[in-house]
Amino acid sequence: MKLTEKASYIKGLVEGMELDTTTKEGKVIAALLDLTDELAQAVADIQEDIEEIDSDLQELQDYAEELDDDLADVEDFLSGDEDDETEEEDDGDDFDDEDCDGDCENCSGCDDTEYYEIVCPSCGETVCFDETLDPENLTCPACGEKFGCIVDETDFKKISEEEK
Repeated sequence: MKLTEKASYIKGLVEGMELDTTTKEGKVIAALLDLTDELAQAVADIQEDIEEIDSDLQELQDYAEELDDDLADVEDFLSGDEDDETEEEDDGDDFDDEDCDGDCENCSGCDDTEYYEIVCPSCGETVCFDETLDPENLTCPACGEKFGCIVDETDFKKISEEEK
């Protein structure tokens, strides 16, 4: 039973006793009943406020956790610990001849190296590679999709002869 219900119950008992509120004792009892009713109502209001504060506090804690996660992502990015697929997974197994300026790390002088072309099965972009790369483990520079192609020695020789 809530405090407000208990206060109402006691007030009902006193009214049922038909106390004379004009006497000194009756006035004291009536004043105590009014005080009890007001205190019970104040406590109920405070409990409602506390429940609302608890709800707001939970929302703030959830928001703080989200901010903490976001801050951790920013710290990882700034420190270079981020799982950046385009940076970390780029192991030099792909080559785009549009990016080659003759000084690229994928070859030792583009003019002297023979390159082979294959169309990416995912995006249709032409991927160029040389014989130093594993054709079964290529990565498309346009879409990042990993794929492979089967090339044997005779294919390398045929392609080399066609380019001359």
